[in-house]
Amino acid sequence: MGGAGGGGGAVGGGAAGAGLTTGEVARRLGVAPTTVRTWDRRYGLGPDAHTGGRHRRWTAGDLARLERMCALTATGIPPAEAARMVREEAPPDGGSAPAGGRVGGSSPAGSSDRVSPEADESGGSAGAGPEAYPARDAAEAESEADPAGRLTGIAPGPEPAGPGGDAAPRRSTVASTSGSGSPSAVTRARARSRAGSGLRLGDVRQECKGIARAALRLDAAALDELLQSAIDEHGLVTAWTEVIMPTLQAVGRKWESSGEKYVEVEHFLSWHVSGALRRSTPVSAADRPGALTVLACVPGENHTLPLEVLAAALAERGLPVRMFGGALPVESLVTAVRRTGPVAVALWAQSRGTASRPLAQHVAAMEWGVRGARRKPVVLTIGPGWAGGRAVPGLPRPTGLAEAVAVVESVVSR
Repeated sequence: MGGAGGGGGAVGGGAAGAGLTTGEVARRLGVAPTTVRTWDRRYGLGPDAHTGGRHRRWTAGDLARLERMCALTATGIPPAEAARMVREEAPPDGGSAPAGGRVGGSSPAGSSDRVSPEADESGGSAGAGPEAYPARDAAEAESEADPAGRLTGIAPGPEPAGPGGDAAPRRSTVASTSGSGSPSAVTRARARSRAGSGLRLGDVRQECKGIARAALRLDAAALDELLQSAIDEHGLVTAWTEVIMPTLQAVGRKWESSGEKYVEVEHFLSWHVSGALRRSTPVSAADRPGALTVLACVPGENHTLPLEVLAAALAERGLPVRMFGGALPVESLVTAVRRTGPVAVALWAQSRGTASRPLAQHVAAMEWGVRGARRKPVVLTIGPGWAGGRAVPGLPRPTGLAEAVAVVESVVSR
């Protein structure tokens, strides 16, 4: 299952030549279906061939117009003005798009990586399609980690391909400002976007931008829909690594650079991500010998979201989990491990101030079982707090969600 392309792929959902449904178009653009319908109803950017009483079907030309709308609103141009520009730029052949699925030429510099809450009150998103989120090494991921331990997740591991081995989606090209869109209008719009409320996302999948906009607008319905769509489309591990976590990191960086503004956005997004993970987690797997994993934050650490996604990913694979959440006291952690006899224990530390090497070593040395057949857990030290001098010799330190899942699966299969 590869991520849907922007305008570059063939447009045809269901029967050949039937076009895309509104939901499919929304997923390609990284926006909510209600946004697509709003642009149709409010600005006249609906499908050319829509017949009353029947479901909308969108052609390549229809999709190209919406991609253009996304590109313009991303620069800060109001949706009504952007829609007027899109309508005036329509090709003379009635709306068919060029082979690349684009209207216009090269993309306006700097318009594809910033998300602004004012850019599109209906949830529009920049760009022509999903862009691959490049894998990064642990050092780079740690450099982006919030030094105060406020908001980051398990660092992305080397996952150049999606579930099933599909190649990462091609990078899309954003249409240029042409036709009647005057450079001065675009320049003014970009200046407004840079003025302070934008959110730098960088080179990410298209869905990140829709999720970021919904979070900035505090739009609960759109955010839930986009998060669930990303998980359904890409699978939980890829959705976390390439869609959800980059957005969380961008909000965290914005929090740090804006004088403690946007705290409500950070809390809002985190809460909805947690809800999406819970909804996507299968019913707890039945316990079986040598398969249980204990998940806990070290004492003083309250950031549970990375453990929540690990719990969901393990449950998705039928592996039983005991999740103990944030800031579990030492005595309680030891008791929980002794009572459950897990094959693996994952300890999350966001900051170096909470990462305790003696604690990890103590848990790793615990034993249980009858004499001659005693067992010890494999302790995974996860999170940026265990980096550098806090690393525990002999204990695995996975730097990505996929790697953490792989370590647990390997231990279980012994």
